[in-house]
Amino acid sequence: MKKQVSFIFLILFITTILLPAQEKPTQAYTDTYNNLMKRTEWWRNDRFGMFIHFGAYAVAARGEWVKSNEQLTTEQYQQYVDAFNPADFDAKAWAKTAKAAGMKYAVLTAKHHDGFCMFDSKLTDYKLSKQFEGRDLVREFLDAFRAEGLKVGLYYSLIDWHHPDYPNVGNHPQRDDKEYAKQKFDWDNYLKYMHGQVEELVKDYGKLDIMWFDYSFDEYSGEKWKAKELLAMVHKYQPDILIDNRLTINEGTKTDGRMISAFGDFETPEQGIPDEGLLDKYGNPIPWETCLTLNNNWGYYESDNNWKSPELIVHTLVNCVSKNGNLLLNVGPNARGKIPDESIRILIEVGKWMNKNSASIYGSGASKLAKPDWGRYTQNGNILYAHWMYPTVGHINVKGIGDGGNVYLLSSGAELPKEKAWWGNNDKGNFFVNVNSPTYQSFALPDPIDTVIKIHLK
Repeated sequence: MKKQVSFIFLILFITTILLPAQEKPTQAYTDTYNNLMKRTEWWRNDRFGMFIHFGAYAVAARGEWVKSNEQLTTEQYQQYVDAFNPADFDAKAWAKTAKAAGMKYAVLTAKHHDGFCMFDSKLTDYKLSKQFEGRDLVREFLDAFRAEGLKVGLYYSLIDWHHPDYPNVGNHPQRDDKEYAKQKFDWDNYLKYMHGQVEELVKDYGKLDIMWFDYSFDEYSGEKWKAKELLAMVHKYQPDILIDNRLTINEGTKTDGRMISAFGDFETPEQGIPDEGLLDKYGNPIPWETCLTLNNNWGYYESDNNWKSPELIVHTLVNCVSKNGNLLLNVGPNARGKIPDESIRILIEVGKWMNKNSASIYGSGASKLAKPDWGRYTQNGNILYAHWMYPTVGHINVKGIGDGGNVYLLSSGAELPKEKAWWGNNDKGNFFVNVNSPTYQSFALPDPIDTVIKIHLK
């Protein structure tokens, strides 16, 4: 017995004395973190936004990377620029579509990698307004979405395949052109142009809620863009704006330890969802947002009919929220300026679900309960939302909540039966809920997409 006690004390000594104590954040970091969470509170509450990729590449109808993928010269690409006339563009219709889908904010490409500007920049003639009867598409977008009560953001590409002083690096269309590489590139002149265009957007277009920069790679990251100077200028005009993290290359992982970045307010996983919510190395949740396409491309692609189902979109949204994340869902309008019919069909179905169940999304986040086999949890304060996604036989067990309070079907407000034991299962912590009678019919969910059960926790 004495040997056993001695061994236990030895283990305690090793774990408490010899092993290094967990690093604690500095007060400066804590203050910065708390400020970040305060500034992002509205965004983390809204959870669901629309991404809009729209540009001259819609004419080619082979995605927004067509110039790079096919290594087109500026002269070859010009045919798409000349033919670009989005005569059916209706910003008000776009805004109503986003709002009906349950989205709370939207981000539009003001300039993508091809360098063609969707706003009336004074720094270039390479812009839509020059051939669109002087109309400023970005301004119309902002006005229409604000009128619907939606927050607004603009995407701006840090790289530019059109500007003569941007070198043929990375995915530049002329990356393999040795003759093109011989010309002299004035990097400082490019930065002056890029910073100048960003200043136009943050100075001349009213209050912006989000600035979505894209993207850094290799050495073209951080101060290569003069990021500190750029951010200082942006915040001068837009002190409350939220900025994504792509002014720099993502640093930090679950094993190495993330830190909130001086170059952005939220992380941006693309076309995928983290296995777990993102945390800094001190265990604090970090704001993040998955950006996702409705088919396989961001920009309009005529032959891409690989559409995600409304069910998958809802499940993806719930997945993100269950991990304290947001979903930015993309649409790619066609060359005439219309959101594809199939995109609208999907968004209508998502909107129907949101109309009944949005309380489980807005203002909600992760629960401490482990993910159940039959779906996921989201939680807002002492309200737990059980997302019953997958058909099953019998009751579902919301195990681990103790003595739960009242239980309702969120979509209708109907009270649901609850039991601590069912069919001989008397395990401690059971909390069975059923939505159908008799019990064996429970595989037929009231909402085949996602039946949400609202549980008041005691």
